[in-house]
Order: sequence, then structure tokens, then C-alpha cells
Amino acid sequence: MTDKPLPTLPILDDEDAGVMGLTQVEPSPVEETPSEFQEGYFPATDDLKDTQDHYGLPRRTTTATTLGLGGSHGPVWWLTRIQKYSSYTFGIFTAFHIANTSLIPLVTRSVPEANRYLLLTRPYYQSTLAEPLVVALPLLAHVTSGIALRLYRRRQALQRYGAETRTDKRSIPWPALSGTSLLGYTLLPLASFHVWATRILPMYMHGDNSLISLSYISHGFAKHPFISFAGFSALVSTAVWHFTWGAAHWMGLKPNQVSPYSENVLLAKKRRWYGLNGVAAVITALWLAGGLGVIGRAGETVGWIGKEFDELYNYIPLMHSS
Repeated sequence: MTDKPLPTLPILDDEDAGVMGLTQVEPSPVEETPSEFQEGYFPATDDLKDTQDHYGLPRRTTTATTLGLGGSHGPVWWLTRIQKYSSYTFGIFTAFHIANTSLIPLVTRSVPEANRYLLLTRPYYQSTLAEPLVVALPLLAHVTSGIALRLYRRRQALQRYGAETRTDKRSIPWPALSGTSLLGYTLLPLASFHVWATRILPMYMHGDNSLISLSYISHGFAKHPFISFAGFSALVSTAVWHFTWGAAHWMGLKPNQVSPYSENVLLAKKRRWYGLNGVAAVITALWLAGGLGVIGRAGETVGWIGKEFDELYNYIPLMHSS
């Protein structure tokens, strides 16, 4: 009986080893091992039951709270949602405001008649409780969250590129400003001037806003037509375009949000661009038709109320110079 030579094992190169799962790796220390694997790879039986449903399939788990807000999100996530949901709340006031300053005057074709409806609906959003919750706080949250989000992204960019000196910081550009954001920053001084002239100034001068109505606006159009028509047109058009494109952003309807897997991406983007601008143009025209076409042409208010209006407008620098 002859001795047969023992078979020799093939020598595996790196490519073969990688295919067969024999790649050599460096050992990792125990401290780097995830905590869920330190006590053993396989979970206990009770833990396994908790992760399965009654069909034996993996149970869907979530870390969200009862309000649907997770507890491990970063500043960008929170600031974006504050900006989003505050705009929804402020939209309630915007709907009332468009109805009072446009739709109702267009239907009644009379400022005194429209004032009656204004007095009926105004307490719902100008009361002591409703105005801070529906108007002031959502508007403040929307503006501050947008500014804070921009500053935070600027800080992230500086940290990402390691900017330390002032020269380095100047060489790194700020985050790109979208058209919707640019409209928002443009709207801020226009809306602030409107709030100051119609809410803050009468409260400061007369102690309340009981005399402020659509007649106060029409009186300003009659006394100071150029500034009133230009300012009102700029305020309305900027606000409507900002609201329209902002709402489209939250609903995923902007042109840059078209899926790249669509059959005709360019055509879909063009349709959305023209559609959004068309909607904004219709709303703007409707608002200006009631504001300029009815309220702007109602004429000045006479009597002691007209004198009160003149006193208020004399405290407005632009109106006083005109």
C-alpha cells in the first residue's frame, strides 16, 4: 500500500478572499462595539417578541411623540417646521383680511356697507386673545425662524470650510437666497409700515382703534394718492407672490421640486412656473380690484372723523411730506 500525498489547499489571493468572505480585518476594541451587541448578538426571547407583531413580522417602531414630533432632530428640522406651521396659522388672518379689503368691497361696491361687515368679522382676529395667537405670534415665529435658519446655515458653512479669520469668512459666500425668501424680506418693511400706520399709531394717538376702518384707508388714498396707490400695490403684489410660492414650497409644487424621473421634466417645470405665477396674478388682480377700484376711489371722510384721520396721517413722515 503506497502512501498518497496529502492534497494541498489553494492559496487565496485578496480578490478570492474578498469573494469568499475571508478578508482579514483589524480587530476593534470592546469600547467601539455598539452597546446593543456587547451583551450578546442574539436578543432575549422576550425582547424578540416585543419587536414582532402577531404575524411574526418585524414591528414598526418610531421615536415620535404623541404630537408627531421626534426627539432627535436638529435645529434645521425644528426651524423649518416652525416656519412652515406658523405660515399656516397666519394664513387664517390673511383669508379674513382679503375678504374684508377686497371681496366684500367688490360685492357691495360701497365702503360704508363694507365697513359693516368689517366690524362683524374684525373681532375674530383683533380681539385680545385672537390677535396675539393668530397674527402676532405666528408672524414673529415665521420671521425669526427664517432669519435663524439662514444664520445657522451660514454658521454650518463656515465650520465646514474651517473659516477662522475675518478674511476667510468673507471669502465664503452666504447661502443662496431664493426668490420666495427675497420676497419675504421685501415684504417685511412694507408690512411693518402698514401695521404701524393702521394699528400702532392709532393706538398711540387715540388709545384704541375703534375709528380705523376702510374709510381710513380711502381717506389716505384721497389725500395722498401717489404714495397710497404705489404703497398698496407694492404691499399686495409682494405679499401675494410670497404667499403663493411659499405655499407651493410646503406642498411640493415648486418647479424645482418636480421629480427627476418624470417623463418630461422641463415641460412639468414650465407648467408649474406659469401656473403659480398665474395664480398669484389672479389673486393680486382680485385684491387690487377691491382695494384700488372700490376703497381707493371712495374719497375722503368729512367731519370730525376726517379731522381725526388727518391728524393721524400728519404723523406719518411720507404722508406729511406729500
